[in-house]
Amino acid sequence: MTPDDIIAVGRRVLAVESEALTQLAASLGEPFTQAVDALFRAKGRVILTGIGKSGHVARKIAATLASTGTTAMFVHAAEASHGDLGMIGPGDVMLALSKSGEARELADLLAYAKRFAIPLIAMTAVADSTLGRAAEILLLIPDAPEGTGEVNAPTTSTTLQMALGDALAVALIERRGFTASDFRLFHPGGKLGAMLRTVGDLMHKSGELPLVAPTASMAEALLVMTEKRFGCVGVVDDGRLIGLITDGDLRRHMEGLMGHSAVEVMTPHPLTALAPTLAAEALKLMNDRRITVLFVVDDGGRPVGILHVHDLLRAGVV
Repeated sequence: MTPDDIIAVGRRVLAVESEALTQLAASLGEPFTQAVDALFRAKGRVILTGIGKSGHVARKIAATLASTGTTAMFVHAAEASHGDLGMIGPGDVMLALSKSGEARELADLLAYAKRFAIPLIAMTAVADSTLGRAAEILLLIPDAPEGTGEVNAPTTSTTLQMALGDALAVALIERRGFTASDFRLFHPGGKLGAMLRTVGDLMHKSGELPLVAPTASMAEALLVMTEKRFGCVGVVDDGRLIGLITDGDLRRHMEGLMGHSAVEVMTPHPLTALAPTLAAEALKLMNDRRITVLFVVDDGGRPVGILHVHDLLRAGVV
């Protein structure tokens, strides 16, 4: 095959899958609403199950749901018959995946769901299959051609399953009012965790803050600025941050600097952030305003912390 032939194959597969996704989007209706409602109202867990490639997709959907506020777990269809059925209990809802709906390994799970009144949602391409007939809610995916052509290996079908699982998860996120702060609780590690940390998590507190009174002499202000090593000093009046002195302010008042007080040199109304602000938002704010230090204040404007851009970089917020 030539390079052009290889690219043509890739484009053909993507076109086939893209067309199938368009069909899936157009087909969404009442069953999708019913499925979201059933998952939202589940008093127990959402049990994802499947076999083969559908099993891999089910495992991924379970992980997505679990990380976005829906208690979910994956039960391997083959292992279920050897004791793992005990993982499924009252209050759970089962979501079973199978393109054909005839995977033999699902038989015991379907029987178990019926026996113990476990609500069953099916994701399949064949409504009149064993799985389709057993389900209380049927999520029908288009019976579209696989990207592999005559080989018929699962490609398009697993893309559809994955996308439909994502659609369920996002619908549940929005129905629950799940926020970035909630998401952060489940993602404390890695770059994603760093981006979801808050200013309050990373800021320097209490005794580390470079602060002076408005009447402080510039000699005193420079001493505090040097001692705290943030390259700035905040000016506080009656507990509230009213101004900020940086290297730029010092240069603008170089002539007769030592004869001024802090309030005469400061830049009033400095940019600040609240402790719950996401670290990623703080970094964008600092980049946009081309500053390296940000005071953190409470709702009353009282300084409670200070954040340097290096704190964000060390935490992996980039």
